[in-house]
Amino acid sequence: MTNFTKDVMHVGEMASGAALTVPVYRLKGDSTAPSVYIQANMHGAEVQGNAVIFQLLELLRNTQVKGDITLVPYANPVGCNHKNGEYTLGRFDPITGVNWNRMYHFAPEMIKPFVRESIGKDDKTIEANFKALMIQSIEQKLNHNIFGLTTGQRIAYQLQRLAHQADLVLDLHTGPISSKHLYCPEYAKESAKHFDIPHTLLIPNQFDGALDEATFCPWWHLQEAFAELGINFSISSASLNKESFTVELGSQEQIDLDVALEDAQSILSYLQYKGVIDAPEYQAKPMTRYACMLKDYKAYYSPMGGMVDYLAEFGQPLPAGEPLARILRMDNYGDGDPLHYLSLDEEVIPILHFASASVNQGTELYKVFTKYFTL
Repeated sequence: MTNFTKDVMHVGEMASGAALTVPVYRLKGDSTAPSVYIQANMHGAEVQGNAVIFQLLELLRNTQVKGDITLVPYANPVGCNHKNGEYTLGRFDPITGVNWNRMYHFAPEMIKPFVRESIGKDDKTIEANFKALMIQSIEQKLNHNIFGLTTGQRIAYQLQRLAHQADLVLDLHTGPISSKHLYCPEYAKESAKHFDIPHTLLIPNQFDGALDEATFCPWWHLQEAFAELGINFSISSASLNKESFTVELGSQEQIDLDVALEDAQSILSYLQYKGVIDAPEYQAKPMTRYACMLKDYKAYYSPMGGMVDYLAEFGQPLPAGEPLARILRMDNYGDGDPLHYLSLDEEVIPILHFASASVNQGTELYKVFTKYFTL
């Protein structure tokens, strides 16, 4: 593969002194097309993204690459190796209890001073200076924090430093038992049509610690700050092209290389749309694409404990009153009702459900689209 390099990034150390490392693959483009950063497996059990990165590297062997592409599988070596018996528990830092994907950094107070200093400068200069400022902010956190960093912060910041160098960012995840869906900033909803993903969550300009937010919120805040001064600085213009997505690839704890090939082709359809590659054979498939606003993405919690038979089909509208699931309560057999059907009083689209049939009262059973619409 031409213009291909592999590096190993040191992201921390274990108590024994053994290094925590992450592989970093880079493909150098041949033009000024948008650059891309793709990572996978920030959560330990969410392994399908590694297979997708493998398939992307295989497909890119025979593809004209115009923009620089950086790919990082096994992004979190602690979470990836956090096993308990046959299960991978690597969703939360076992020391702090914090979600691994809530440790990225954004300092909104840096926006307005930067805007004041940038008035009168051209867009390309502003873009280069702002990208340098974000990288500098991360390096300051990494290298000049007198009180130190948690393991998770050190890993997240080093990944974020790579992501800030790109224009387009894809963070590959999976759900527990899940359909494919996409977290997409509201301003980039047109781009969602270029993935072969039938369900899209449109998210607002609010930072909650995730990588997609850490890489699109700064640019969105910057655009809004310029707009307050009556200055047009469009991050979705052809010249800037700043977008970030969390791509949910299905269910955790399993890989499927054949499905991963389809997922890789889907990502290449998006990259073709964005001009990162020159491969017109990659085009998004025609399909009905449903979307909902993040505020209308609802969790349904179990009203009782028991054994759950999940009934609702992923991705298809479920009419009001139709059962999501039924709960078996054998303790009630003979002197009560052993079966309880669960339903909602509004139409929804089920997206994912809990991984186990055994649930306590209050367990998050399903996540569903409400007030959905087509893209």
